[in-house]
Amino acid sequence: MSGPQSPDRFNEEKATYTLRGNETPDLEVGMAAIRETLKTLPARPGVYRMQDSRGDVLYVGKAKALKNRVGSYVQINRLPQRLLRMVAQTRSMTIITTDSEAEALLLEAQLIKKFRPAYNVLLRDDKSFPFILLREDHDFPRIQKHRGARKAKGKYFGPFASGGSVNQTLNAMQKLFLLRSCTDSFFNNRSRPCLLYQIKRCSAPCVGRISKESYAELVEDSRNFLSGKSTGVQQKLASQMEKAADALDFEMAALYRDRLKALNFIQNRQAINAAGLPDADIFALAAKGSNVCIQAFFIRGGQNWGHRSFFPAHTTDVAIEEVFSSFLMQFYDRMPPPKLVLIDRELPDAELLSEALSTQAKYKVSVSKPQRGDRLKLLKQASRNAEEALDRRLAESSTQAKIMREMVDLLELDGVPERIEVYDNSHIQGTNMVGAMVVAGPEGFRKNAYRKFNIKNPDTKPGDDFAMMREVLERRFARAQKEDPDRRKGEWPDLVLIDGGKGQMSAARDALEEIGVADVNMIGVSKGPDRNAGRETFHFMDGRELNLPINSPVLFYLQRLRDEAHRFAIGAHRQKRSKAIGTSSLDEVPGIGPARKRAMLLHFGTARTVKSASLEELRAVPGISEAVAQKIYDYFHG
Repeated sequence: MSGPQSPDRFNEEKATYTLRGNETPDLEVGMAAIRETLKTLPARPGVYRMQDSRGDVLYVGKAKALKNRVGSYVQINRLPQRLLRMVAQTRSMTIITTDSEAEALLLEAQLIKKFRPAYNVLLRDDKSFPFILLREDHDFPRIQKHRGARKAKGKYFGPFASGGSVNQTLNAMQKLFLLRSCTDSFFNNRSRPCLLYQIKRCSAPCVGRISKESYAELVEDSRNFLSGKSTGVQQKLASQMEKAADALDFEMAALYRDRLKALNFIQNRQAINAAGLPDADIFALAAKGSNVCIQAFFIRGGQNWGHRSFFPAHTTDVAIEEVFSSFLMQFYDRMPPPKLVLIDRELPDAELLSEALSTQAKYKVSVSKPQRGDRLKLLKQASRNAEEALDRRLAESSTQAKIMREMVDLLELDGVPERIEVYDNSHIQGTNMVGAMVVAGPEGFRKNAYRKFNIKNPDTKPGDDFAMMREVLERRFARAQKEDPDRRKGEWPDLVLIDGGKGQMSAARDALEEIGVADVNMIGVSKGPDRNAGRETFHFMDGRELNLPINSPVLFYLQRLRDEAHRFAIGAHRQKRSKAIGTSSLDEVPGIGPARKRAMLLHFGTARTVKSASLEELRAVPGISEAVAQKIYDYFHG
């Protein structure tokens, strides 16, 4: 890419340049900011960030030679409409130099995920993937599902495409290997086997029903199976079943038979034949217009551990190769890559991707497009899945767009809402009061934007739904007023739905008026006679009411939003209630931590008994010193 233009050359082009479409003279200001940055740029690898007048990041890019790459943004006749808009908004730049282009590529992916710029291709679904963890920090290792940072000592197997894929595999593995899944504290406090032992899904090491050596053998079998050595495990189980049958131990033979069935279940669940393939991720891309779907298959140990469809954002006017490369780097930013990554098309920077991923993983990672054989067949299957997923997405989007347009007309909105917030409360007879907010947009629910509100106002009477709603909205919009008064971050709602009728709407309206918010579209949703779904009444802020036909798609959509808020509110309430159940009066005693609390409860049985215990009885508790015993006694007896 050629270097930046000289001042004279820029003036000549500016003189003959005509603004296109919706461009504004701000383009010249943006160009000046970029030219100012160019004066000190080195011709070495690095990452650059373009920022607007507020300092918000517009774009993150990497370069083999920063001076050349950034210089391309002042060659205005070569820029597409999308980049012209970006340059027009640019007011400053931040530069970071690196030792290599591969290092710059890794840093670029990290910064994109951190800042989520408006002009970068974004991986929408960037939740952490679930793994199976085989713990190694206990004499009787535990097998469990794991997400997030891998801090626990043990062997991790994954990724799996979804929590459901992990749960199915773990369920079958419990029957197959009889490994414990309970926590260490549960394990340490057992005096008799739990239900899992009775239904033949655990070997009950907690109460000595299996020796340490035999359990270690089961652990090794499970490790081999998850590493792709299922044939050896299958042969071993078949041999043990035959020996038990020959010895007329039919109960043991039946146990081995059931374990073989569990093994076959896992093997037969494979949607694709991955036998003989090393650990690999398979990616295929389908595109129609500016809509892109990338299908991923996860192959580990010759087993298919599920597949998932991704729909990157901000792909309009971006080359497919750039979309694919950016997706791959963001995908592997928080997840270790396998040694083999198969893609369905040639990428110009495939070698650079391979180098960057190898640097990150500290082992060789190959990124390639197979030309023949079984690997090509798998890619074709992934491509077909990508096309079908994209067709489904477009069909759903088309239907959703129609519903949204109808909703705009019925609710008299200014336009299709990009952000809808739905509010609900939950409590039981005024206890553990919680407010909840769910967020939705044209693309569906945005679960990372959900919020719960613990009711804190001491003036709120238990069970006062109106006061609860008032507090929730006051806190939500007071914070929005403080953090984004200009409403430029896309976090102000275009429509607010309140689960309730006239009373709730009145409380909500008062709350917004109290903090000076008067221009939010708000609708109340109350159930009809006898709380019948389908007979809902919609309440406007000016007192008008609306009832929709029972077969209205808009009604179904608004019901789904309301039901999601209800589900989330109840879940938040249950979580708070469960936490409250686990507390006791001992939590209030100064100097009493979890260990001493546990020691006293194990000794006395209940917190009530501790409160009534004498000083001598408190001193007899293991781990409780005389001074601590005196402190506990004084606290309860004053």
